[in-house]
Amino acid sequence: MRNEVVAVIGVIVIVGVSALAPRLKIAAPIILVLIGVGISIIPGVQPVVVPSALILTVVLPPLLYASAINLPLSDFRKNIVSITGLSVALVFVSAFGTGLLLFWLFPQLSLASAIALGAVISPTDAVSAASIAKRLGLPHRLTAIIEGESLVNDASALVLLRSAVAATAGAVSIWQVGGSFIYSVVVAAIVGAIVGVVTVWVRSQLRDPVLTTAISFAVPFLAYVPAEAVGASGVLAVVAAGLLTGHFGAKYFSAPSRISERLTWRTLSFLLENAVFLIMGLQLKGLVESVVDEKLSVQQAVLFGLYATVVLIVLRFVFVMPPAVLMKWRYRRRLARTGISFDPGAPEAPAGASGGLVLSWSGMRGVVTLAAAQSLPENTPYRPQLILIAFTVAIVTLVLQGTTLPMVIRWSGIRLASPVADREEFASLVDELQEAGRGMLENPSLVLSDGTAPDTEVVERVRHDALLRSQSAWELAQTAEHAAVAPGALPASEQYRELRLEVLRVERETLLDARDRESFSSHAITKAHEMLDLEESRLVQNEGLAD
Repeated sequence: MRNEVVAVIGVIVIVGVSALAPRLKIAAPIILVLIGVGISIIPGVQPVVVPSALILTVVLPPLLYASAINLPLSDFRKNIVSITGLSVALVFVSAFGTGLLLFWLFPQLSLASAIALGAVISPTDAVSAASIAKRLGLPHRLTAIIEGESLVNDASALVLLRSAVAATAGAVSIWQVGGSFIYSVVVAAIVGAIVGVVTVWVRSQLRDPVLTTAISFAVPFLAYVPAEAVGASGVLAVVAAGLLTGHFGAKYFSAPSRISERLTWRTLSFLLENAVFLIMGLQLKGLVESVVDEKLSVQQAVLFGLYATVVLIVLRFVFVMPPAVLMKWRYRRRLARTGISFDPGAPEAPAGASGGLVLSWSGMRGVVTLAAAQSLPENTPYRPQLILIAFTVAIVTLVLQGTTLPMVIRWSGIRLASPVADREEFASLVDELQEAGRGMLENPSLVLSDGTAPDTEVVERVRHDALLRSQSAWELAQTAEHAAVAPGALPASEQYRELRLEVLRVERETLLDARDRESFSSHAITKAHEMLDLEESRLVQNEGLAD
């Protein structure tokens, strides 16, 4: 079958599964992996082999960049201690813990090679975990930690993998590994920061959203390639560039540029990450066929993969649970000393044992695990079996933990994010924005760009529009609290939105009729389409705020 046909079929499968997954209440990556596995074992289907370099250098940078630009820098900074512990310390603990297990299981495997595979299976993939967390309404702080961990732990694991592989070729001391890690992190952060700041400045000088979005495609590689060239972590450089781009872009990019970038990267990220999970499943047949050593069969390699999975889960629980319980205990004691009552729903309140349980069970592995395993040197003993072990860990954690995570979240009793509190917080923010805008309108020295004072009626109209927006936000919050609204009646803001959408529908039908009659120029028709699209998009986004 021709490659372009396979690509088209793959896109159709990805879109179909993603549309069906919410109804099945199963994360799409899990279904895609299982579909890939099912296809790979069909008789006559040729094994799928994807070079690891393609995943690590072409697919991974844009995936990390897409996640980084959407993670608020403030969330990353607030949770930096937890994120660093999970993405650095836990990666090292997991790598050495599973490495020692594999060193004991494989008689001809060196300790360095065993730790190399331990580094391969250590980083988590938060695609499915984050999607489940957001769908079930986990506290925002916990979701930010899960996403932040997955951004940084890839870098930690790949740096450790590089050092372990180097150790297989010669003597490398623990001090050399530590020095290499510090150098890799510091230099990567500097490279990523420089790339992020420079590209934000360049893009801020361009007003065409198409041009700014086109440049954004190069940003992850502008950060990745130089960092790798000087021996630093390319993926960490990408994360740094993405975090700064998302932070400064809110100030320096135009609104159309931000909208264009947001939609474009959301689509690209969706296709890439889901394609990778589908490919993971498709590679099963080739991995199994590569294991030809009679001394260590496929069944034994899978069994060793299950052992490694158990060790990883246990190590994560041991590493996460005690600090989670301790943090909540210390927080309650600190409040008790100041005479403040403990509020488990407060944004700064640690989640305690319930949050630790959820975080411990969110350690699914994914694309980096399989790609990094395939990058092991060809002369590594048991290399096919090691890759199959990594694949087993990725599949088992993704399917087992991914499918049961919703149940664990419910069973843990963790206090979920409150939609009512979210809407009230949003309404308060809109109030603050409205007050700032009103202060500007009431400035007696207010003038327009041509130096003239605006008409009083125009000023009043602008003030009224801002006031309506604030009132709509509070109506949504009050409706969520079951305020005194007539049974079956919609709040005024929802009535307005529904009627305005209906008016837009009629206007669009009239516009299409005018286009068919060719009674106006195509230029005028196109501008009218864009005008209606922008307003409809705004109304649809307002509908999303009510969810």
